[in-house]
Amino acid sequence: MFRFLATITLALTASLAGANAPSPDFTLASNSGDNLRLAEQRGEVIMLNFWASWCGPCRQEMPLLDDLHARYSAAGFQVWGVNVDAQRSDAEQMLAKIPVDFPILFDSGSDVSKKFGIDAMPSSVFIDRSGKVRHIHRGYREGDEGAYKKIIKELIRE
Repeated sequence: MFRFLATITLALTASLAGANAPSPDFTLASNSGDNLRLAEQRGEVIMLNFWASWCGPCRQEMPLLDDLHARYSAAGFQVWGVNVDAQRSDAEQMLAKIPVDFPILFDSGSDVSKKFGIDAMPSSVFIDRSGKVRHIHRGYREGDEGAYKKIIKELIRE
């Protein structure tokens, strides 16, 4: 049974890594108190950023993501932060120190991150207006925001 599940997981991860793979749908609770559903965002370009409070590069990246969200939101772009901490309070403590204006979703069981094959923190998944996964960026290093801007502009223009 484990081998079968591992094979399915690998196949899903491989299919998501390819261009134009349909994005899995999900609904998660957000820091605003509302539940957000990905499928309801068709027509928008979405950057799902998977992060954890214990992740140093995640902390470094957060203000940059907030800038991207503010800069491109009028053009139909949204950043959704998907926190994978087991305890929501860990994420809330970090957000008190590094506040952001984009929605933060709580995936305490890592169910959504598993659907996307996330294996590194942080990881960003770029979804086009039709709901297809177009790019997955694993990790963060200073300067990666240049690559993010290029992807965002490309997807907004489509």
